[in-house]
Amino acid sequence: MSDDIKKDVNLEDKKLPSFAGVMFVIIYLVVAMGVSVLWLGIPIHITLISASFIATIVAMRSGYTWDEIEDAILHGCSIAMAPMLILMIIGAIIGSWIASGTIQTIIYYGLKIMAPSWFLVAALLITSITSLATGSAWTTGGTLGVALIGIGKGLGIPLPIVAGAIVSGSFFGDKMSPLSDSTNLAAAVAEANLFDHIKHMIYTVGPAYLISIVGFFIISLRFGEGTVNTAQIDQTLSTLANNFQIGPMLLIPPAIVILMAVKKMPAIPGLIIAAFTGAIFAMIFQGASLADVTNAMNYGYT
Repeated sequence: MSDDIKKDVNLEDKKLPSFAGVMFVIIYLVVAMGVSVLWLGIPIHITLISASFIATIVAMRSGYTWDEIEDAILHGCSIAMAPMLILMIIGAIIGSWIASGTIQTIIYYGLKIMAPSWFLVAALLITSITSLATGSAWTTGGTLGVALIGIGKGLGIPLPIVAGAIVSGSFFGDKMSPLSDSTNLAAAVAEANLFDHIKHMIYTVGPAYLISIVGFFIISLRFGEGTVNTAQIDQTLSTLANNFQIGPMLLIPPAIVILMAVKKMPAIPGLIIAAFTGAIFAMIFQGASLADVTNAMNYGYT
């Protein structure tokens, strides 16, 4: 009897966990995490281990042996290994791209094209590009987003609307980026090709994004008579220009990532190339030492 037939026979000998058993595991996980974070201060990974123990009991009551459960755990770990490696590389990319001035260049050129009549659309597009380049919505919101909030306030645009444009763009770029941790993890758990996953997300995320662009453009027209807070923009631009060399050449690293996505190049080698390109550019254009660049790639740029 072949291994595949044996496997099918073994599965037929077992029953699926009951709905009540599955819901018990889910409810335990949600409640335990809430209690751990809000009241007891227990580290999350300890709570997750306890939930895994509960799930193991439910699986064993359904007829699975420990050896089979252990094989399933190892299989899950093997699935998660690729995203873990990618997350490590993404940290190096963000550090090297900031050290090279790539992120600052994106922000610099983005702020120079601001206009009151389409500020919200510009904010949406600029944050989208930045998140696409970094794979991190939080990084975009914490850097460029702060500057855009100040500019929006100067234009007299309600800050909740400005924040909505920033968040919309940041999360769209995050979801579409091959550098994103959540995008890589989702593809790995589903055992799907990363770029196939990104391509199919366009069918759902794309229409929502286009609707957002139209909606923010209509809202922006209401504030077309406003004037740009040039002092806020000039201060941001001068700070960037005084501390970093800015230029079109520094857009090459994100262009490599986009080319990688188009060519469907395997994620890990492509991301390594992008990280080391940023490191080389940091030494060439910003005068950083090898030690400075490696520290930024390992610990983050300060």
